[in-house]
Amino acid sequence: MTETVVRADPAPSRRPRVPRLLQQTAFRRYWSAQTVSLFGDQITMLAVPLLALLAVGAGPAEMGYLTAAALLPNLFFSLPAGAWVDRRPRRRQVMIITDLGRAGLLLAVPLLWWADALNLLLLCAMVFLIGLLSVFFEVAHSSLFAALVQRPDYVDANSLVNGSRALSHVAGPSIGGLLVQALTAPVALFSGVLTYLTSAVFLARTQVTEHPLASGSGQGMAAGVRYVARSAVLRATLLGTTTLNLFNYMFAALFVLYVTTELGVSPGLLGLIIGAGAFGGLLGAAVTGPVSRRIGIGPAVLLGFVLFPAPLVLVPLAVGPQPLVLALLFAAEFVSALGVMVLDIAVGSVQIAATPVAMLAVVSGFRRTVNYGIRPIGALIGGALGAAIGVRPALWIASLAALLGVFWVVFSPLRTMRKLPEG
Repeated sequence: MTETVVRADPAPSRRPRVPRLLQQTAFRRYWSAQTVSLFGDQITMLAVPLLALLAVGAGPAEMGYLTAAALLPNLFFSLPAGAWVDRRPRRRQVMIITDLGRAGLLLAVPLLWWADALNLLLLCAMVFLIGLLSVFFEVAHSSLFAALVQRPDYVDANSLVNGSRALSHVAGPSIGGLLVQALTAPVALFSGVLTYLTSAVFLARTQVTEHPLASGSGQGMAAGVRYVARSAVLRATLLGTTTLNLFNYMFAALFVLYVTTELGVSPGLLGLIIGAGAFGGLLGAAVTGPVSRRIGIGPAVLLGFVLFPAPLVLVPLAVGPQPLVLALLFAAEFVSALGVMVLDIAVGSVQIAATPVAMLAVVSGFRRTVNYGIRPIGALIGGALGAAIGVRPALWIASLAALLGVFWVVFSPLRTMRKLPEG
């Protein structure tokens, strides 16, 4: 799930803060860096699997390996990266270095392809290293957010960041798909290089006073694990999102392959469908606040756990004339994007509100280790299952089983929780 350091203020203000935030030069540059970096992530996320499919000849199992390679760093490095970054006095510099590193690695992919030296092993190594740098970027981003934004502005700042994320889901895949269609996948990766370089420039121009948030790592990491294990709210949300992500990434590992090969959808059209469907994310960002106030934060979490995975059953259900297939794919993307935004905002607010301020970094690192670490496992299982029983039956299993995540939350205090908990 999206890890954004935000602690919602229990007393919502009626005074509009978003315009004032954007008038602050430091925040505006930080937010601009986040926005272009998110666009780079989305373009790369579509272009790299298409490159593996079209240029390297990857099949179901190979697509699973590639997806897993990009996600494995979250399993092994999130918690130690969080402890290490918290001891660094200049987390902004960590983000700049990781942006430059990701740009260099991504640039190497088309160069290797042009030299006729690119193979699946090298592509997996490249995406693994890019994923490793992304772990450090995201951990440092959480701390930089807290240094830049005052507590009264947390909710408005979070809305801007999540709005950028939703917008990148709308435009990023569309741009990526069209670039692949027009210029081929290797050339399309150059746009991802430019976004990471642009992000580094914005961050380099961001003026902020940073202070270390933690000292030491061993005891802090152990304390974070113990706190989550003992908290009924944090335990339920972590187990629920982990279950959902296991099956969702089984689905994700096979989605591009299934839609392009078995349904005959071109890369450009696929990008447009994903981008148009992601408008649901913008709608989700707009309605989550009012919905959670109307039905309560706990029921909003439950709603997100259902609304995110349930529409994905429309993908293996998509058979028949192409207009019907395209309509079902669009509906799946739109409603699922709305649901994931509801889930991210509601769960993120609950998790941070339920965590003591002094433990936010270590608890976030532990959640990321488990929640993100399960994703490459899901991708590997998805690839193996697709190779064993066929891609479409594997998608049916993954999309239906993802709904099991909600049961962890149903039998927890969240079921009747109206307001954010206290840490």
